[in-house]
Amino acid sequence: MSNYKTVFFTLGILQIILGLSMIAPILAQFFYNELDSGFISSGIVTIIFGVLFLLTNLDHDKKISLPQAFLLTALSWLSIAIFGSLPFVFSEINLSVTDAFFESMSGITTTGSTIITNLNETPKSILLWRGMLQWLGGIGIIVMAITLMPLMNIGGMQLFMISTSNTPEKILPKSKEIALRLILVYSGLTFICALFYKIFGMNFFDSIVHSMTTIATGGFSNYNQSIGYFDSSLIELTSIIFIILGSIPFIAYIKYLNGDKKIFFNDTQIKTFFKIVIFSILLMYFYLSIKNQNISDIRSVAFNVISILTGTGYVTQNFSEWGQFPLIYFLILMFIGGCAGSTACGIKIFRVQILFQFISAQLKKIIYPRGIFKIKYENSNIDEKFLASIISFIFLYIVIFFVITALLSTSGLDLTTSISAAATSISNVGPGLGDIIGPNGNFSNLSDFSKWILSLSMILGRLELFAVLVLFIPSFWRKY
Repeated sequence: MSNYKTVFFTLGILQIILGLSMIAPILAQFFYNELDSGFISSGIVTIIFGVLFLLTNLDHDKKISLPQAFLLTALSWLSIAIFGSLPFVFSEINLSVTDAFFESMSGITTTGSTIITNLNETPKSILLWRGMLQWLGGIGIIVMAITLMPLMNIGGMQLFMISTSNTPEKILPKSKEIALRLILVYSGLTFICALFYKIFGMNFFDSIVHSMTTIATGGFSNYNQSIGYFDSSLIELTSIIFIILGSIPFIAYIKYLNGDKKIFFNDTQIKTFFKIVIFSILLMYFYLSIKNQNISDIRSVAFNVISILTGTGYVTQNFSEWGQFPLIYFLILMFIGGCAGSTACGIKIFRVQILFQFISAQLKKIIYPRGIFKIKYENSNIDEKFLASIISFIFLYIVIFFVITALLSTSGLDLTTSISAAATSISNVGPGLGDIIGPNGNFSNLSDFSKWILSLSMILGRLELFAVLVLFIPSFWRKY
């Protein structure tokens, strides 16, 4: 494995960072008088493995090839999920290995599905750790989406390549400056979000944890009732604003700081995102009003629509009781997701835009067989190779969704639970639909088989499918 020293060296750095991050929950244990050996043991084990990876690969060549980029991407998320699960195993809540890995994977992929049945009584250190996992996963996916995925040509992400002079062999040195600026923006938004949460009524601890899971569009909360626990319009408004800020491309913030003051108004993906948000809120509100549901204001509709579309998963009401149409529409929103280059997951807005243009062009060709219809994005022509990558991604996304649904059905789950669990895991949303895994439920009653399937689905969805699946194709390794 000498050709992969840079990969394992980088993994060592990530493990050391993860281990040092466990100091924060340890401090929380001291402050809230909850001290046990769980985080101390987990931190030591994680740092030891990180140091071993680091020391045995010191002679790496500081370059990374395309196969190594794919391998690093998959192993980073997998290793963090594994070591991130140790505190759940060693702590007093004594989760099984399956449950601990599920919770950790749900955290680092910013999914937000949970197996913890009583969050209100869960130790503060565990609640903080869940929030930190989502926060780390959020910044991780932003950096990867802007620096690695465009070079890996995953599902059309090359559209967002920052510099055409970049090559796979220069990924690490080229990405340092961009990554640093992204981290600063991400941290700044988290701090501001926490400040507003505190001003509007949350205590210090809740404001910190919820700010991390809000900007990461992760949705882990400290309470069984999620954001609905606070029953505050100002807290919900703050949550909506910062969920949206986390769901738009973070490269737009960099461009804004570089002087492009109109980027948020000119970016086609951002504009389409807001159109979908407004249309969905109005559609759902008028539908519920006509059906005489107990929705007296647009507040709860707006919050839950935005939360589901962006994959955040916070809830303020049990939308499973809203009727069949809202459930089907929420399922569609789960698939769409937020913008590329944000913390949101799903198919992504830009792919939906390009697919819509492709379908429109095909219909026009039927009417005008000799016509030539160009597909454009941000005033740039989309070639057939790029279009093929978009369509293949969406097709594979749907196929994997049905495969996961079928596998979950074999474990005895009903159709609604199987479909929504598959959708919420591959789209990294959090709550599903129905009584078992819906807004008032959790994933604790699912079988171990189902939890492992869903864990695999989470990492597939978070890493844009191809980044994981290509590793199992022998011809990919032979080519490079």
